[in-house]
Amino acid sequence: MLCLGERLKASHLIVFCAILLLGVSAKAFSAEYPVAEMDPKGYPAQNTGCLAPGKCHAGIEPIRAHNSEMAKQIYDMGSKLGDPNGCVVCHGGDPKEEKDAKKAHTGAPEGSPLDTFVLHSASVWVNQKICGQCHKEWVYAQYRSIMQTEAGKIQGAVWGWGPAGTGYAAKYGNYDVDDPDGPEPVFGTAAYKEYTKELMKAYPDNFPAKLVQVPKTDVANLKEKPHEAIYTYIRTDCQRCHVGVKGRNKRGDFRGMGCAACHIPYNNAGLYEGGDQTVKRDETGHAMVHSIQSSRKAKVVVNDVVYSGIPHETCVSCHNRGKRIGVSFQGLMEFPYGSPFTADGEKQPKLHTKVYQFIKDDTHHKLKSREGNPEGGLLCQDCHATTSLHGNGNITGTLLANVEVECSDCHGTATLYPWELPLGWGDEFGRELDMNKPRGLAKEPLENSRKYATLYPPQDGYLLTTRGNPLGNVVREGDKVTVHSASGLNFEVPTLKSINLKNNWQNRKAAIAAKIQTPGHLEKIECYGCHSAWAPQCYGCHVKVDFSGDKKATDWVAAGNTHFPDGHTAESIREGKPPVAPGVAFGKTSENRSYLRWENPVLGINGEGRISPIVPGCQQITTVIGPNGETLIHNKIWRTPPNTEGGGVEGQRGIDMAPAAPHTTDRQARECTSCHATAKALGYGTHDGRYLQQYTRGIYVDIMNEKGQLVTKTAQFQISPIPDLPMDLDQVVTREGEQVQSVGQHWPLSGPLTKDQRDHMERVGVCLSCHKEVPTGKFAYRVLSRAGSVLGLVPKTDQEHQQLIGRALYLAATVEVFGGIIIATLVAFLVIYFVFRRKKKA
Repeated sequence: MLCLGERLKASHLIVFCAILLLGVSAKAFSAEYPVAEMDPKGYPAQNTGCLAPGKCHAGIEPIRAHNSEMAKQIYDMGSKLGDPNGCVVCHGGDPKEEKDAKKAHTGAPEGSPLDTFVLHSASVWVNQKICGQCHKEWVYAQYRSIMQTEAGKIQGAVWGWGPAGTGYAAKYGNYDVDDPDGPEPVFGTAAYKEYTKELMKAYPDNFPAKLVQVPKTDVANLKEKPHEAIYTYIRTDCQRCHVGVKGRNKRGDFRGMGCAACHIPYNNAGLYEGGDQTVKRDETGHAMVHSIQSSRKAKVVVNDVVYSGIPHETCVSCHNRGKRIGVSFQGLMEFPYGSPFTADGEKQPKLHTKVYQFIKDDTHHKLKSREGNPEGGLLCQDCHATTSLHGNGNITGTLLANVEVECSDCHGTATLYPWELPLGWGDEFGRELDMNKPRGLAKEPLENSRKYATLYPPQDGYLLTTRGNPLGNVVREGDKVTVHSASGLNFEVPTLKSINLKNNWQNRKAAIAAKIQTPGHLEKIECYGCHSAWAPQCYGCHVKVDFSGDKKATDWVAAGNTHFPDGHTAESIREGKPPVAPGVAFGKTSENRSYLRWENPVLGINGEGRISPIVPGCQQITTVIGPNGETLIHNKIWRTPPNTEGGGVEGQRGIDMAPAAPHTTDRQARECTSCHATAKALGYGTHDGRYLQQYTRGIYVDIMNEKGQLVTKTAQFQISPIPDLPMDLDQVVTREGEQVQSVGQHWPLSGPLTKDQRDHMERVGVCLSCHKEVPTGKFAYRVLSRAGSVLGLVPKTDQEHQQLIGRALYLAATVEVFGGIIIATLVAFLVIYFVFRRKKKA
């Protein structure tokens, strides 16, 4: 399903829960290209040109296996440019020069599309001439993808800064960009393209025709416009993960640019481990080896260990903040402590500048193979196809505009196999679907997959995503589904209908109640609404932007917009130093939080109109320090535009709870009571929001008299006030129905649970006291339920149900009251009888 140029970093906040493979069957694979073909000694012209021994790159790994089609094409193209080893195809330079590295790294051969030597050959700023020689559509798409523009992240950030906001519309990006080929996606089936165009028409705010670069802060007028501090916050802190730059040089964050952001492996340390002797082994910022990682057939060899596919860790180099789906998938959540100690008595080594606690990894992260290997699981790319990662050629303003897979695409429902579901199932956006129009199967993968990707036998056909594209690595075999992972393992997917037909539920009672007896669950709730084991909840994003003194920071947007013919940007490393430094902004940002939680998250409604977990998105509580050190705003919560998010003419608080797919899937679902009988899940806050209610006035902890007056003049706030925060940050709605913060700022359908939903769920919570056993529990319950069903006595209306409960309670009370009297009377009678009888005998 993947190939060179077919995978870039998963877009921010991308949902890979879409194909929830709860099954475990796997088998090893046969390498399409033997490992021997990755031998550095196998180049066509060994020890010549760029591979000459001495000062040159002898010993460097091949970019792909020597006998792969890609390598053959590169060697052929290189031969025509005077370099049989093909180095100049991607890098330019002079292949004839074997003595002077500086001369060798100058210019480009005649006939090359390049006009200079290129170091970062996959960089966004040069890959059109390099990767684009073969992968033109992918290069076009990735430049407009949300991983390059980050339009959704920017719109979500400015949403919480009052006048800086753009409402629900995505207006800004990291770069000025348009879409000259129009609304037609460059990838996809006719059904997918039609589906996408209908979404674009319905939600134009999320599919802009163009973006303009996010503005810079006008520092000179900051006192009059303190909200513009958000632009410095965005540019210096939020935007380092887009693929137009290399990003932060910290452990776990090392990666390439452009196509290399995903397709070239970097280890956490950013150190080279290959055979090129010109690369310093103790200098950070280098790729792990000089080989492409992509599909199953693209093998990578590191330290004599072989792997294929794109490891999770590549994706997590960016997906470790925001909704944190990358680290969550691995089972990790950040905590402040750094325990337990290492063997030398130190705290944990920082990863992504944080320390972590292990909670529980996603069930797809590690799936036991048939050979007994418990480590091999699904890769991110096994669920997220090319349109989700590279983009489809259109500009999008949110991740949900890109993600085209749902759990049911592989698992189906309890009554329908995946191929029996209509297109759009789980992705309804409020539409009514024709359940009599099954989506069927595809006989061939996408055209781009047929050209480049690892191809798998279709068996009975390739499964389709909910938006109509074939999943080229997921096939039907009778009533079974097989997923071919890019890692080389093959997994059998448990389809819910097969489990139901065989009555083979792991937790039979709960599964039948949730999936069979309550069909509304599958129709209205995301699968991960129940099957997410936990979710990272980082409440309160306290942001300080400080312009005092000479404070400066890297401006990742300016750095990316300052780029050079050799692929460098203003922030990428050249001999240990940036080539130029316009990528610097005045002002420095720092962040803090209120508190962390991981237990059962709040529920709300996502953009598709389905119930899903919601987690703190951008709950921004803002402070701005001016150039002269004056505090311009302090712990301010800005308001959204008037009459948005249930906020009336004043607007809603600009702190946001975001719908999310946590990527912490577990076979064992949430307990019914964790949703139906828990105030937090319903949006009312922990224990009905009774905590954290004094922030509006702040907290003093010092000597006071009996009237609460401070005695000492040295007192200072222990906890400074947040004027517009009268509630706990996990509360989204009051019992009276007042919404108190925004829920999702991209799609009109997202929001808190409706009053009807909340009331119904709480009523069901009461019902659970009986229906944990009725009708499938203990013997007596089953007999009564069966008898009532046969006799037609099962209640069908609320009134009939109330009457039944009333009779049952009356009977129970009668039995308990009069039963006790009767028993006591019988006991007394028996005692008197035996006493009288004994006296009579005496």
